[in-house]
Amino acid sequence: MILTVTPNPSLDRTYEVPALDRGEVIRATGERVDPGGKGVNVSRAVAAAGRRTVAVLPLGGAPGALVAELLDAQGIEVAPVPVAGATRSNIALAEADGVLTKINAPGPELTADEQELLLETVHLQSRSADWIACCGSLPRGLDPSWYAELVARAHASGVRIALDTSGPALAAALRERPDVVKPNAEELAEAVGRPLATVGDAVKAAGELREMGARAVLASLGADGQVLVDENGTWFGTARVDVVRSNVGAGDSSLSGFLIAGGHGPEALASALAHGAAAVQTPGSVMPTPGDLDPAAVTVTATVPVDRALKEPVS
Repeated sequence: MILTVTPNPSLDRTYEVPALDRGEVIRATGERVDPGGKGVNVSRAVAAAGRRTVAVLPLGGAPGALVAELLDAQGIEVAPVPVAGATRSNIALAEADGVLTKINAPGPELTADEQELLLETVHLQSRSADWIACCGSLPRGLDPSWYAELVARAHASGVRIALDTSGPALAAALRERPDVVKPNAEELAEAVGRPLATVGDAVKAAGELREMGARAVLASLGADGQVLVDENGTWFGTARVDVVRSNVGAGDSSLSGFLIAGGHGPEALASALAHGAAAVQTPGSVMPTPGDLDPAAVTVTATVPVDRALKEPVS
């Protein structure tokens, strides 16, 4: 079972519009409502793969109740933490030419009691978990050290933990040695404080995150592939993508693939690549099923092309 933790979940409303004209009345041509948040997306991807997952998340108000209802409809077990504030509602405007404009609300501020109840709920639900995946930004009220506390408690209970966050929250959590961290290229560059221009730059930065405390680093380089660096070595992988339809949730699907495959080694990297590639070829925030995967499109090698320039360098 993969347990996910989403400290700042959302109710995501997406409207399809012909074009975004400021100051005008715009009539949507389509709309959809989805449960949102990076940890929520990991649970959705795990469930789509036919595996058991439990989602721990603070929920409040009518938006929170709808998030729980939508997750339940997708076969995801929900362990809600009641909070006084209403769960945030985000809006996305998808134009006909593929441009996506997102408006993300800040979300409720969690009290000290609500923060502790969230930690206790994770501990209770983790007793049958193979992995805990903690993902996304922290809501108002939570100190950047909150993830560090969660990692420490997970390890004290003997549970492996994967972390997908950035900035001060990532820096603080590294001291507690999370089993896997999953930055994208921008987050990796931010963590080491310098630009990334080549695959070798990314590998070096991932190694530095390990020196800071991460036991393994799964770094997504977008169209350039992914890098895995752990105590046993370094691997680089790519996956062929025929048509990109949406990159929403692709990184979260990739993390789910990595954990489903055991969470370590080149086989898990290959699974991460297959799930991520399948996700970008599905519409909207739809998560891929096993039938969408194409393992033959994935290549993983221990011979890392360190001099290969990134198609999307990070400054």
